[in-house]
Amino acid sequence: MNLTNQLLHKVAIARQNYIAVLTDLDEVQAQWKPSSESWNAVEITEHLFWAEQGGILGMWKTLLGIREGTVSYEETSLNDGLLIEAIIERTWKVKEIVPAIAAPRMGGPLPFWISSLTSLQPILDSFGEILYEDDLSKKAHPHPISGALTFGQRLEFLRFHIDRHRMQAENLKKLQATGV
Repeated sequence: MNLTNQLLHKVAIARQNYIAVLTDLDEVQAQWKPSSESWNAVEITEHLFWAEQGGILGMWKTLLGIREGTVSYEETSLNDGLLIEAIIERTWKVKEIVPAIAAPRMGGPLPFWISSLTSLQPILDSFGEILYEDDLSKKAHPHPISGALTFGQRLEFLRFHIDRHRMQAENLKKLQATGV
């Protein structure tokens, strides 16, 4: 398995693990928040959908622009050569403010957002079919918080981001179970 496929596979596993955390929630549990500042499971899942959809679209447009010679983000960056965890540690606040484009805004039933999030894996896999191994080290479009990232770092970010919110969903469930 080449590196591109490994990165795509890690995103798929993170997505499956995230969804597995939610599978036993009923709609009341999915809408529950421990505080008004917290997100519920529906909002977290909706956010993941919007963030990933925008990330995939941005990468796809950027890759095609690079190949057409109309786009380049190849300036040096403090993120060059770093793992995504180090980039997040360096660029994110403890409680980050979500960019408006990735904010939950529609609500609705959890199964809708789970299905929507699931539907992004085939789209990501299709993008992976045109993403060559040497493209992974090229700069993709900047992340709104972390700045310049390569295509490889962008794929690592998708996995990291889903895992981060899986932990958030797990914590929500624990809080519900304890009645906090």
